[in-house]
Amino acid sequence: MFDGIGFMELLLIGVLGLVVLGPERLPVAVRSISGWIRAMKRMANSVKDELEQELKIEQLHSDLKKAESQGLKNLSPELQDSIDQLKEAAQSVNRPYKVEDIASTESTSETSTPKETNTAKASNSTEKSDG
Repeated sequence: MFDGIGFMELLLIGVLGLVVLGPERLPVAVRSISGWIRAMKRMANSVKDELEQELKIEQLHSDLKKAESQGLKNLSPELQDSIDQLKEAAQSVNRPYKVEDIASTESTSETSTPKETNTAKASNSTEKSDG
């Protein structure tokens, strides 16, 4: 980060900061500046990660277009890897919904069973009172 700044320059900045701000406000100023620098680094890293992710998605998309043009036959290994990655991603996206669908189906069948037994009990009790 301080590629062009040597020890003497940092020492000069420290002495000037001490003279201008004083010994009471200098630590607070250093903490706030270091916080800003950390925030800027974090933001730059997040932008970098997002750009890398977008480039990867764009590469997968172009590989998929190439594979479609070849009819998904006789693909090069890198195109086949891209297709496999896309298939895995699609399966991982669908997997949570399948688990929820199974759970909701089971809970629906469990909740419908007590209702059916309660309805059967109610019809039996009305028959007894009528008979």
